[in-house]
Amino acid sequence: MNRPLTLTGFGYVLFGLLLVFLLGATILLAQTKAVQKRSEIAEKDKWDLTSLYASKEAWEKEYSSLEASLTKFDAYKGTLKNSPSQLVGVLKLNDSLGLVMSNLYVYANLKFDEDQQVSEAQEMSDRVSGLYSRFGQATSFIVPEILSLSGDQLQTFLKSTPELDVYRFYLEDIARQRAHILSEREEELLAMAGPVTSSPQQIFEMINNADISYGTIKDETGQEVELTKERYYALLESPDRRVRRDANHAFNSGYLEHVNTLAATLAGSVKSDYFQMKARGYNTCLEMALDADNIPPSVYHNLVDAVNANLAPLHKWAAVRKRILGVDTLYNYDMSAPLLPGKAKEYTYDEAKQKIIAGLAPMGKKYLADFEKGLNSRWVDVYENDGKRSGAYNWGTHSSHPHILLNFNGTLDAVFTLAHEMGHGMHSFYTNLHEPVIYGDHYIFTAEVASTCNEAVLMKYLLEKTSDKTEKLRLLIHYIDQIIGTFYTQVSFSEFELAIHDRVEKGGALSADFLRKTWRDINQRYYGPELVIDSVNDLTGIRIPHFYNEYYVYQYATCYAAAQALSQKILKKEKGALETYHRFLGTGTSKYPVDILKDAGVDMTTSQPVDATIKVFSDLVNEVERLLNSK
Repeated sequence: MNRPLTLTGFGYVLFGLLLVFLLGATILLAQTKAVQKRSEIAEKDKWDLTSLYASKEAWEKEYSSLEASLTKFDAYKGTLKNSPSQLVGVLKLNDSLGLVMSNLYVYANLKFDEDQQVSEAQEMSDRVSGLYSRFGQATSFIVPEILSLSGDQLQTFLKSTPELDVYRFYLEDIARQRAHILSEREEELLAMAGPVTSSPQQIFEMINNADISYGTIKDETGQEVELTKERYYALLESPDRRVRRDANHAFNSGYLEHVNTLAATLAGSVKSDYFQMKARGYNTCLEMALDADNIPPSVYHNLVDAVNANLAPLHKWAAVRKRILGVDTLYNYDMSAPLLPGKAKEYTYDEAKQKIIAGLAPMGKKYLADFEKGLNSRWVDVYENDGKRSGAYNWGTHSSHPHILLNFNGTLDAVFTLAHEMGHGMHSFYTNLHEPVIYGDHYIFTAEVASTCNEAVLMKYLLEKTSDKTEKLRLLIHYIDQIIGTFYTQVSFSEFELAIHDRVEKGGALSADFLRKTWRDINQRYYGPELVIDSVNDLTGIRIPHFYNEYYVYQYATCYAAAQALSQKILKKEKGALETYHRFLGTGTSKYPVDILKDAGVDMTTSQPVDATIKVFSDLVNEVERLLNSK
């Protein structure tokens, strides 16, 4: 059920940070060079938070004001059925105070993320989380009281009250889900069961973050290194195969020691989903998960089916990778190994900006002017500093400009990350210009489209501008790895989720053996006969945190496919493509996500965008093979 309060752009934070984990992004081991203090970084390279609050004192003043204003909601409790004026009043109040809540929350957490060692920022983040919870409690009556309106009464309110027009989609979407909302007492019981049904995830997190130890391995120099999650992903990119093999075995062996407990925990989470599904009267857990955004289950099934119908390009890439590495047997720990000799090119931040601005010329003059203005107006917090949050994200509110956290390190990944996050920033910038606050956020189903579209357009430019064979190969391999991580991997995750939920829905059990075999079978089918999945690499399905939030990772793949389709239309200069794309950028949540993408020219209810993405991948693999065979 929709929350009355929307923290604009919050999905970008969550999605962006999870993407780092999912893709096994380049996570470097500790550098010998000392990390800068925040005070040592130039002001021009730090984000400007004054569009939120001019000072900590201004934040404190508004914090106190909102705290006192929460009682204003009391006047509306129990009255929303009485008259449309009461409904209008509470929705407007929620908009205005919700925006203040959003500003307070985002500012405090941006301050916290720029240096998490600062105790004042820690306290602000903690305090505002408490205020956010109290705001949620104060507004919790709104949706249930809207649901208490009959369909006829709601339509009468809408027809008689022009001020409700802006809220029509919001109100009708709540009413759409009425069939799955239970009685007040039943809803209360489900809420009371929350701590129980969420316990599998909490248990998993304790095992995954506190109890598991991965031991030590020897690095390329023979030094003993304590293995951590972050170091594991870095070590998988080592050119030394012995290091990769040892890291892979040690890391997965940590999970093997807890295999039965982890299997039972994941099974408990799926059973919790099944319980919620049955209680709310859905036919499947998939139907329940997708219904919140009115996405047909056929979209999910089409995605999985379309990929399975054409796995040959992925099989070919496994064979090409095996040949480049010159190994007799290709293992999972070879899939992130560097394929090219020598040191990759490095970029300064100014060089990165120049390349991106030049590369995004097809996006249109207005887009480019606003994009460049954002770069030059301190939207971006550029460099790593001591205490700064890792990763990258875009965050802001309906009344602020976007704020983009980077940890720019000069790699090709860092260049694309800047283009990606600025894509998010432009999406939120245009949406806030064109949508009222109630529709100022984005669905996860559409959130990664603008960011990935930027990457696709930039990649086209960089490939066209280089004549150096090694540089072109490096770009092509980057592109291939991106598609594998964001598209194929997420579809395989999605198929695994479908299989384990289907097993429970049909009365079956999720044993450790079943989970491992299911994971092995899916991944063997995806990568083909060239990849050998050894005895510990079928544990991945029980160690992925995202499976404790049912059926959402598929949206990485749908976003990627949609972005590829839109970028192709723009690059080919199809008539009206740029205009419809700009309209897409200005749309928040005022329509259902499938309809938003249809308006932009991409129909995710068909397999066409997925098929087109697979064609792009196939062409990239063929081009790498061609270049490798050329003199």
